[in-house]
Amino acid sequence: MKLKQETISSLLARRSFLRKLGRTATYAGAVASAGAAGLLHNANTAAKTEPASAAKSFPTPDYDWTEHRWAFGVDATKCIGCLRCVEACKTENDIVMKDAHHFRTWVERYVYLEGEDKARIDSQQDPVNIAASGSEKQFRFADRYKDAKVEKAFFVPKLCNQCTHPACVQVCPVGATYRTKDGVVLVDHKYCIGCRYCVQACPYGARLFNEELGVSDKCTWCYHRITKGLQPACVEVCPVKARIFGDRNDHSSPISLFIRNNRVQVLKPQTGNAPNVFYVGIDKEVR
Repeated sequence: MKLKQETISSLLARRSFLRKLGRTATYAGAVASAGAAGLLHNANTAAKTEPASAAKSFPTPDYDWTEHRWAFGVDATKCIGCLRCVEACKTENDIVMKDAHHFRTWVERYVYLEGEDKARIDSQQDPVNIAASGSEKQFRFADRYKDAKVEKAFFVPKLCNQCTHPACVQVCPVGATYRTKDGVVLVDHKYCIGCRYCVQACPYGARLFNEELGVSDKCTWCYHRITKGLQPACVEVCPVKARIFGDRNDHSSPISLFIRNNRVQVLKPQTGNAPNVFYVGIDKEVR
């Protein structure tokens, strides 16, 4: 469901008010005052009452988020870099700015050439890859290594890690970013004031800023789908099953089996964020 113009106008008007309020005091003080003024919503209540026109990332009324513990797996040994996941995510989640620079999930390519100790890394940030697609709205991995002596190469899908201890939640001055009881970090666009603190705080670069709406945005693991028993869009379209998703409370779920049967690792464990995206087939160069 796409945002209607009147909904966008309403969000912008509300956010303009919140920005002015936030500038009246320091952001640290804003957190405390927001709670007193009712600006810091109760996440459990908000998830039940948020209008669908404002965001698709909220569960159905009969969904019990205390019964689930969602997690995500990525098998880099299978990923072929087709980018179907990236395009499916944009379509499913109505990413307003459909260009090569705004995305909730992306894929990086790591290439080791003979005689080099470090991997060459390219992704959507590389203008050569954007040019390879023939459009500013997309990127494709350029065939730049066809004449090179490649020792090893692999693709690494990336997305929000839905951390157990998310830095983005800690720095949000108005409580717009919060962690649900089933482990997914969401953004309430009604309360986001566009300060971008969360964008800077995320150690994984998983946040984007929506210039049109003036709010932060991120991957939600397609919360509107998983709370209805569906798979995230990126998982559903992957032709090689490189993305795995499921409920860790269910010991026979795909993600439980993936974690139990593989030597998995997480990105940047030293940050203390405790990510919930588990990887197979990556090396120390991946960050």
